[in-house]
Amino acid sequence: MKRLFVALWLLVQAGPAFAQTPAEKPASPPESSAKVAPEPDAKASGFPPEVQRALDALVRADLKQGPTAGLSVGVMRGGQRWMNGYGYRDVAKKLPATVRTTYRMASITKSFTAVAVMQLAQAGKLDLDADIHTLVPEYPVKQWPVSVRQLLGHLGGVPTYDSPSAGNNTKPVTTKEAIGLFADRPLVSEPGTRYLYTTWGFNLLGAAVETASGQPYREYLRDHVFGPANMSHADVDELSTRDAQQAVGYRVSGATLKPSRFLDVTSRFAGGGTRATVEDLLGFARAVLDHKLVTRETMGRMQASMVTRDGHITDYGMGFATYPLRGHYIVAHAGGQPETTTLLVLLPAEDTAIALATNVEDEAKRLRRLSIRLMETVLDEGAPARGGHFTDPVDAVVYEGMGRLASYGLAYHDWATRGPGTLPRETDLAGAFAKVSLLFERAAIARDGRGAMERIRGAHEPRAESLFIRVGAHMAATVEKAMGAERLRAYRTQGAAGFFADYLAACETLKCPETERFSPSVRSDVARFVAGWKRAEVPALKRTRLEAAKDPERLWPSLKEAAVRAPAVRPDYTDELLTLADRAKRKPVDRMRWLERATELHPESMDAHLAQAVGLLEADREPEAIPHVREAFETPEGSLVLSPTGFLKRLLDTRSPKVARGLLRAAVMLHPDAPELWDALAKRERALGDAGAAKAALAQAKRARQVRAAQEARAPKAPGVVAPAGSAPAQDKAGNTSPTVPVDPESSPEP
Repeated sequence: MKRLFVALWLLVQAGPAFAQTPAEKPASPPESSAKVAPEPDAKASGFPPEVQRALDALVRADLKQGPTAGLSVGVMRGGQRWMNGYGYRDVAKKLPATVRTTYRMASITKSFTAVAVMQLAQAGKLDLDADIHTLVPEYPVKQWPVSVRQLLGHLGGVPTYDSPSAGNNTKPVTTKEAIGLFADRPLVSEPGTRYLYTTWGFNLLGAAVETASGQPYREYLRDHVFGPANMSHADVDELSTRDAQQAVGYRVSGATLKPSRFLDVTSRFAGGGTRATVEDLLGFARAVLDHKLVTRETMGRMQASMVTRDGHITDYGMGFATYPLRGHYIVAHAGGQPETTTLLVLLPAEDTAIALATNVEDEAKRLRRLSIRLMETVLDEGAPARGGHFTDPVDAVVYEGMGRLASYGLAYHDWATRGPGTLPRETDLAGAFAKVSLLFERAAIARDGRGAMERIRGAHEPRAESLFIRVGAHMAATVEKAMGAERLRAYRTQGAAGFFADYLAACETLKCPETERFSPSVRSDVARFVAGWKRAEVPALKRTRLEAAKDPERLWPSLKEAAVRAPAVRPDYTDELLTLADRAKRKPVDRMRWLERATELHPESMDAHLAQAVGLLEADREPEAIPHVREAFETPEGSLVLSPTGFLKRLLDTRSPKVARGLLRAAVMLHPDAPELWDALAKRERALGDAGAAKAALAQAKRARQVRAAQEARAPKAPGVVAPAGSAPAQDKAGNTSPTVPVDPESSPEP
């Protein structure tokens, strides 16, 4: 159904090297393919010409959607490699972006640092369970000990940037000075109890590398990471290390590109202080996939998600984000800071990597979208992966569960059999199947849809006995045994119900015990979902996304007819309709038509309603937008995702102050007792010149804080949590502990 993980946030910051760049340039420079062949690599060979053409066309189509300066792309699968550059690394001088262009890596640096730490641990020079104070004496003893292992997974309680000035350093600093910038701040939570993404924590790891190795951080990386991985242009990002191929950084302001502001990244050296090319990133990926930097066993531990003390999976291992996506096991890291947005995606079970880097800030959404399209092209022959549309909210919750179980099962099975991963130990498979059937029990879902959705969204976690991983991986192994490994690839594009149907068919062939065949109710739902899906398929779109069709307009009647044929169960085209709307940004009438079609075809879609709300806000039609936000909130997913924290996270991806204000006005109607929303609204009202509205919002924020304080006084306190002054509780869409919305994050890790 919906994507299985939260979208990236990349608040990006500024950089030097723009002295000769005008203060303002057109946001969309003339297109330049800037094709440059990769340097010779005896182990690399090109993809087939038709695949190369498809990859190139895909990138070009995406770049037409909005402001861009330069972009470099690299894709690797086995011995095949494709790299290309687009646009300009320097807009003013018309210097093309190529595969040789160097970009700031930002938070991808954390993956380099994590590898360095694990190398030293393998060599016996560093204890992963040592208190970081013993390795970095300038970091004082805190209220709890903080281990190296916890820091690798952002579980150490070390704070992140707590004000705009905290991360805005403009002068070079030493390692000791970088640690001193936050050394006196207390831990914000007891280590192991809460995931809090923090660049400062990785600076501590960089300092530990220096202590354990006896080498400066830069020297260690060059000798033990960059060198062995053939990253010939990678280095720490200092003015003295830059060459003529360094990209000039830009930020989008309205319809123009402006120079990035200056930021010296030595203050975040081990958490975001390197630079490299996309070719370097593919070299790093190759070394990781081939286990050249650390052993296979060590890399398996790095790629396994960490778990909080109360059994919540964090979707982050040791220096890498790690989670399933549409049945693929993803290992990734993103980066964002002034001058850059970057993304590295590895698929260890499929020997595949995708590297993207641009010199425009805050482009996380574009790079994530591109990475998924590139992945579909290389691994799934371009066939789109679609969720399901359901008019019955009970069906929607059941299919959400099937989709999550299928994705976790397929991904973990692949990772454990073809990658370096391991599966949870099995002790009671029959009991696990019975518990999954209970999660999908329709009467219980009808009684409490929100609670059922929460349980389903947590059913992969250790606190829920890793049910979806255990059952899903067993199902994948059974289908592979009966139908072959190639069959497992089909479900990424054919839907979760097809996976369940094939598993039940395989059970007939292999004579599985009745206890491993789900309840009659689940089997009935599977049959109904498969039948509805087949009735609603549009033949012209079985292997093609709607926006990739030659004439999407011509296919609209077919989509409406399919909805009539199968009104209750059908493929979800929301993402493709919204992509068409995005491509029509410069044609407001066309854009609104596609937005309206998305809600017409999928009236139960949270994403469709939110997108139409944004479109209406852009058109100064706020009264019409508010009901769409409410409709989004009332969907099964929206009731979980659109929490106060969820709204604030979505604002990070909203460039328009007017749109942000409109969304916040809707959000405070839905969450009137959330002071953080009222505070954010007050800031937007003030920025847009409405002092009266800002004052009223601040008054509401004060009232909401009083309400919250009274509630907290009555509630038992959670052990081990020390919240920084003025912070708000942070929960993810399932109510789990999660990172707060940071003031100035280096970058969230997920693509």
